[in-house]
Amino acid sequence: MADASDALLDRLTRLHPKVIDLSLDRLRVLLADLGNPERSIAPVIHIAGTNGKGSTQAMIRAGLEAAGLRVNAYTSPHLARFNERIRLPDGDISDADLAAALAEVERVNADRPITFFEVTTAAAFLAFSRVQADFTLLEVGLGGRLDATNVIDAPRLTVITPVSIDHTQYLGDTLAKIAAEKAGILKRGVPCVVARQRDDAMQVIELAAARLGARLSAEGQHWTAAREGEALVFQDERGLVDVPLPVLPGPHQIDNAGTAIAALRELGFGQAEAAAATTRAVWPARMQRLARGPLVDAAAAHGCELWLDGGHNPAGGEAVAATLAAMGPKPTHLVCGMLNTKDVVGYMRPLAYVATSLTAVSIPGERNTLPASETAMAAASAGLPASTADDVAAAVAGIAAADPGARILICGSLYLAGRVLRDNG
Repeated sequence: MADASDALLDRLTRLHPKVIDLSLDRLRVLLADLGNPERSIAPVIHIAGTNGKGSTQAMIRAGLEAAGLRVNAYTSPHLARFNERIRLPDGDISDADLAAALAEVERVNADRPITFFEVTTAAAFLAFSRVQADFTLLEVGLGGRLDATNVIDAPRLTVITPVSIDHTQYLGDTLAKIAAEKAGILKRGVPCVVARQRDDAMQVIELAAARLGARLSAEGQHWTAAREGEALVFQDERGLVDVPLPVLPGPHQIDNAGTAIAALRELGFGQAEAAAATTRAVWPARMQRLARGPLVDAAAAHGCELWLDGGHNPAGGEAVAATLAAMGPKPTHLVCGMLNTKDVVGYMRPLAYVATSLTAVSIPGERNTLPASETAMAAASAGLPASTADDVAAAVAGIAAADPGARILICGSLYLAGRVLRDNG
């Protein structure tokens, strides 16, 4: 059945419009022809932002599920299998249900031009409309205002995680322009939880909220989250919550956890759900220590740790660098593959302060991969000693043999991270 889904996805990909016109019109027509399934799904929590969307969503889901609630979740991109994008209350969508939803979308769309993300969003809404759930978590794919997920007219809550520079070819070349696109998910009268933002981004979000009468719950203004010893202390106008530190590693996860707890508090949940958000969340390829597989075996043969992260923009590089700095002194070598659409030097610059070297690889099977030689040149210009390897396995083996006991981090792209997770079992 997975083969059937793959074939359907391949056929639907070919319907991509010849000219990209960011618009919700195509999807609205398709959804109307499908009977508007998006109007029949459980109350929506809509999440936009540049970094931290997935981690924040995972923590909100952990909190809701700890309350005994049934939760749908839509994320992108996937890592190992497409099914990960559409999570139903009992787990990732089955191959049979995915194939059925895609086949229905294909039949109703009738060969009209449509983007891949629009197709898969329509399929997700179909799947969500056919199960009993209490909440639906929707992660924006790109931007917000014109993202396919933004056809939801009346979400229960919106959330904006930190906004930074990324996807400038679609969202604009300044932080204010990008923030305006993210703020496009705000809806009249619907409350919005906002993570810590730079002033120019926050001003745009505040103006949009005022125009729509959308009450903001903003970090630093209405709530705070901070590490105190081995605990996370969250405080808002309702009081103080003291919970364990996030199981997702990295100092940046304190803010993500705070955003998740603020969202849960906005929905009326308390201490138990907040604690579950920090202790039960699972989100692969975000500073994940790999525990098994041939790559781990190759590293462990020389006493090396092996880590994996999918961050890929300058803010992601800063978060990874801060995480590595907090992990204690140990030589850290990067195995890095990136897309040619990213600010590669901007991503690597903060890493140059904490990493010993970078070995560049191309991302297998990815049309937009940056060649390993160009990734290595970008690393050198950012101040990182760099070389190239034929693939991740060769890079890991070479580093482990040359520097026993070191830390090895595979990084630079969710596409590379997904390939590693698939190939490494």
